[in-house]
Amino acid sequence: MIKRNKVKHLNRTSSHRKAMIQNMVTSLFKHERIQSTTAKIKVARSFAEKLISRAKKNLDENVTPEVALHNRREVLRKIKDKTIVQKLFEDIAPRYAARPGGYTRILKLVNRVSDNSEVGILELVDRKTGDEIKAKLKENFKAKKSEDRKQKEETRKKRIARPKKETSAKSK
Repeated sequence: MIKRNKVKHLNRTSSHRKAMIQNMVTSLFKHERIQSTTAKIKVARSFAEKLISRAKKNLDENVTPEVALHNRREVLRKIKDKTIVQKLFEDIAPRYAARPGGYTRILKLVNRVSDNSEVGILELVDRKTGDEIKAKLKENFKAKKSEDRKQKEETRKKRIARPKKETSAKSK
């Protein structure tokens, strides 16, 4: 007899379930909209809303730097991509500063044809359009690419500036 399970198991092991939910939430914050089965979406929604609430705590002007760093590290434990965490803290959290909760919505779609499972969309309530997100991603990509190019150029200059080692007489 199974009683009072606090976790929706989703027919997966705990490590698989944890990784799947973290990946879904990362995709949600990246694209601001994901599509999956309603069971998975309901679990991912609560996970995402807790992370947004954690990020909103850094918006308070009375927060100390230690607490702000702690909040960021707690989110980084669950979302492994630093650019997505940066987007969460600098873009998504300020959008929901005045909202007390309910940062996401679930839209139900027609059941999937192959297995007749319930499918839905999980999206942020005040989400940006796809074009705005793509433009921001391109901008970040270009900035990172130029930064990498500068770093490679500096490394090349350092190699050129190094004096060459003299060969000893024995090796001739």
